[in-house]
Amino acid sequence: MFNLIANAAAAAGSHDAGLTLMPASMCVTSEGESPYGLVPALCEGGIVSQLTFLVLLIMFVGTLYILFTKLFEQNKVISQGKTVDANFWRAPTLADGVAKLEKNSAYRQVVEDGLRASEQHNKLTDPVEAHDWMHGTLERSQNHINSKLNGGLAFLATVGSTAPFVGLFGTVIGILRALVKIGASGQASIDTVAGPVGEALIMTAIGLIVAVPAVLAFNWLQSRNKSIARRLSTFSNDVLGSIMSNGQVKPAAAAAPAKPAAPAAAPKKA
Repeated sequence: MFNLIANAAAAAGSHDAGLTLMPASMCVTSEGESPYGLVPALCEGGIVSQLTFLVLLIMFVGTLYILFTKLFEQNKVISQGKTVDANFWRAPTLADGVAKLEKNSAYRQVVEDGLRASEQHNKLTDPVEAHDWMHGTLERSQNHINSKLNGGLAFLATVGSTAPFVGLFGTVIGILRALVKIGASGQASIDTVAGPVGEALIMTAIGLIVAVPAVLAFNWLQSRNKSIARRLSTFSNDVLGSIMSNGQVKPAAAAAPAKPAAPAAAPKKA
């Protein structure tokens, strides 16, 4: 069985010897240059190792892209939440408060969906409790925003769980090709075996380098999304209370500041 595997690997090596994604000049080792490293490992592994490295590179670039784009989106929603605390609840009505929010604000979407649902409730032919109708509408609005914020996190989870195995696959191919080449040359001393075999382990290291940032980014972004979701849920409940009470119920933070206490009366003269 092992002979069949070795023969298949040798046949594959001879078959794809001309197939490579790298220029031939990069695979030529000049005099005095170390024969070991990432580039020699890719040349030794052939097109299979090179494609594996390309997949890992795409995973790494995709991880960085999702990390920075999601951070931008999250920071934008957090900034919009600060605007809500500063301006929105100070408006006399929800309609006036909406005008103070950004056009594409997540919080503005929640309020507009709530106001629209309030207007549409009277048009329903099947009697539905106003509270249930409003609560369902605001919950759907929250779910839409949370779904958008969570977009791309599945890719990070996939990269974090599969990148080590992709790198291990590249290592196995590299070791197999190196051993077949060493066996064909007839030189099986420790110096000729340890170098190529150890060199193939680079792919496993690259897989870990790709996987660890993806896992850390996923956990961090997920934690920030949960914080944003809790804030949106609180805001949604406040909007629901304001609509159902015709603007009479507002969060405690929006209450008018207490009037300063009157100065103490001067002591009476004897």
